[in-house]
Amino acid sequence: MGGSYNALLQTSLPKELRCYDPVEETMEASHDAFTTTFPRGFALEVLQVYAGPPEIIYKFRHWGYMEGPFKGRPPSGGLVEVVGLAIFTVDEVMRIENVEFFYDRGELLGGLLKESPSDDGLNEGSAPSRCPFMNNM
Repeated sequence: MGGSYNALLQTSLPKELRCYDPVEETMEASHDAFTTTFPRGFALEVLQVYAGPPEIIYKFRHWGYMEGPFKGRPPSGGLVEVVGLAIFTVDEVMRIENVEFFYDRGELLGGLLKESPSDDGLNEGSAPSRCPFMNNM
Protein backbone atom coordinates (compact mmCIF):
# COMPACT_ATOMS: atom_id res chain seq x y z
CA MET A 1 0.00 0.00 0.00
CA GLY A 2 2.90 2.40 0.42
CA GLY A 3 3.19 5.10 3.08
CA SER A 4 1.04 5.24 6.17
CA TYR A 5 -1.25 7.90 4.68
CA ASN A 6 -1.75 5.77 1.58
CA ALA A 7 -3.35 3.10 3.75
CA LEU A 8 -5.51 5.67 5.57
CA LEU A 9 -6.65 7.57 2.48
CA GLN A 10 -7.99 4.69 0.38
CA THR A 11 -11.05 5.68 -1.65
CA SER A 12 -13.58 4.38 -4.12
CA LEU A 13 -13.94 7.78 -5.82
CA PRO A 14 -13.41 7.80 -9.60
CA LYS A 15 -9.81 8.66 -10.53
CA GLU A 16 -10.75 12.07 -11.97
CA LEU A 17 -12.21 13.16 -8.60
CA ARG A 18 -9.22 12.19 -6.46
CA CYS A 19 -7.16 15.11 -5.19
CA TYR A 20 -4.85 12.58 -3.54
CA ASP A 21 -4.64 9.15 -5.13
CA PRO A 22 -3.13 6.59 -2.73
CA VAL A 23 -2.87 4.08 -5.57
CA GLU A 24 -0.47 6.38 -7.46
CA GLU A 25 1.65 7.50 -4.47
CA THR A 26 4.78 5.67 -3.37
CA MET A 27 5.69 5.37 0.30
CA GLU A 28 8.39 8.01 -0.20
CA ALA A 29 6.08 10.42 -2.07
CA SER A 30 3.40 10.08 0.61
CA HIS A 31 5.94 10.68 3.37
CA ASP A 32 7.42 13.69 1.54
CA ALA A 33 3.99 15.21 0.82
CA PHE A 34 2.86 15.16 4.45
CA THR A 35 6.19 16.09 6.07
CA THR A 36 6.51 19.03 3.66
CA THR A 37 2.93 20.15 4.28
CA PHE A 38 3.29 19.87 8.07
CA PRO A 39 6.94 20.77 8.81
CA ARG A 40 6.24 21.08 12.57
CA GLY A 41 4.40 17.76 12.63
CA PHE A 42 0.88 16.39 12.39
CA ALA A 43 -0.04 15.51 15.98
CA LEU A 44 -2.34 12.73 17.13
CA GLU A 45 -4.23 13.57 20.31
CA VAL A 46 -6.31 11.01 22.20
CA LEU A 47 -9.43 12.86 23.33
CA GLN A 48 -11.32 10.15 25.18
CA VAL A 49 -10.88 6.43 25.88
CA TYR A 50 -14.16 4.51 25.83
CA ALA A 51 -13.02 0.93 26.50
CA GLY A 52 -9.95 -0.91 27.68
CA PRO A 53 -8.29 -4.17 26.68
CA PRO A 54 -8.77 -6.43 24.86
CA GLU A 55 -10.61 -3.89 22.67
CA ILE A 56 -9.23 -0.40 23.19
CA ILE A 57 -11.62 2.18 21.74
CA TYR A 58 -10.77 5.85 21.69
CA LYS A 59 -11.70 9.16 20.07
CA PHE A 60 -8.78 11.00 18.47
CA ARG A 61 -7.90 14.32 16.88
CA HIS A 62 -5.17 14.41 14.20
CA TRP A 63 -4.06 18.00 13.61
CA GLY A 64 -1.37 20.37 12.42
CA TYR A 65 -0.78 23.69 10.68
CA MET A 66 -0.44 23.65 6.89
CA GLU A 67 2.83 25.56 6.62
CA GLY A 68 4.08 23.89 3.45
CA PRO A 69 2.57 23.20 0.01
CA PHE A 70 0.39 20.18 -0.75
CA LYS A 71 0.01 18.80 -4.28
CA GLY A 72 0.63 22.18 -5.96
CA ARG A 73 -1.46 24.14 -3.50
CA PRO A 74 0.23 26.89 -1.49
CA PRO A 75 0.31 26.67 2.30
CA SER A 76 -2.69 28.24 4.00
CA GLY A 77 -1.03 28.50 7.39
CA GLY A 78 -4.33 27.32 8.83
CA LEU A 79 -5.24 24.50 11.15
CA VAL A 80 -6.03 21.19 9.45
CA GLU A 81 -7.68 18.57 11.63
CA VAL A 82 -9.72 15.42 11.52
CA VAL A 83 -11.57 13.78 14.42
CA GLY A 84 -12.28 10.09 14.45
CA LEU A 85 -12.57 6.85 16.36
CA ALA A 86 -10.01 4.03 16.60
CA ILE A 87 -10.35 0.44 17.75
CA PHE A 88 -7.26 -1.57 18.68
CA THR A 89 -7.63 -5.27 19.51
CA VAL A 90 -4.77 -6.64 21.61
CA ASP A 91 -3.81 -10.07 22.89
CA GLU A 92 -3.09 -11.06 26.50
CA VAL A 93 0.41 -9.48 26.42
CA MET A 94 -0.90 -6.27 24.76
CA ARG A 95 0.39 -7.06 21.26
CA ILE A 96 -1.78 -5.42 18.62
CA GLU A 97 -3.79 -7.94 16.63
CA ASN A 98 -6.10 -5.61 14.69
CA VAL A 99 -6.54 -1.86 14.11
CA GLU A 100 -9.54 -0.01 12.70
CA PHE A 101 -9.90 3.76 12.12
CA PHE A 102 -13.18 5.55 11.47
CA TYR A 103 -13.11 9.15 10.21
CA ASP A 104 -14.08 11.32 7.27
CA ARG A 105 -11.07 11.52 4.91
CA GLY A 106 -12.77 14.54 3.33
CA GLU A 107 -12.17 16.52 6.53
CA LEU A 108 -8.44 15.98 6.19
CA LEU A 109 -8.16 16.52 2.44
CA GLY A 110 -10.62 19.45 2.45
CA GLY A 111 -8.38 21.29 4.88
CA LEU A 112 -5.45 20.82 2.51
CA LEU A 113 -7.31 22.07 -0.57
CA LYS A 114 -8.53 25.46 0.65
CA GLU A 115 -6.07 27.42 -1.48
CA SER A 116 -6.03 27.36 -5.29
CA PRO A 117 -3.26 25.39 -7.01
CA SER A 118 -0.32 27.39 -8.34
CA ASP A 119 3.17 26.88 -9.68
CA ASP A 120 4.94 28.44 -6.71
CA GLY A 121 2.21 29.61 -4.37
CA LEU A 122 3.12 33.23 -5.08
CA ASN A 123 1.26 33.84 -8.34
CA GLU A 124 -1.21 36.69 -8.32
CA GLY A 125 -4.65 35.40 -7.46
CA SER A 126 -3.35 32.06 -6.19
CA ALA A 127 -4.45 32.76 -2.64
CA PRO A 128 -7.10 35.17 -1.46
CA SER A 129 -5.89 38.14 0.52
CA ARG A 130 -6.77 38.10 4.18
CA CYS A 131 -7.36 41.87 3.99
CA PRO A 132 -10.75 42.86 2.51
CA PHE A 133 -9.30 46.16 1.22
CA MET A 134 -6.57 44.37 -0.78
CA ASN A 135 -9.20 42.28 -2.60
CA ASN A 136 -10.55 45.47 -4.21
CA MET A 137 -7.19 46.61 -5.60
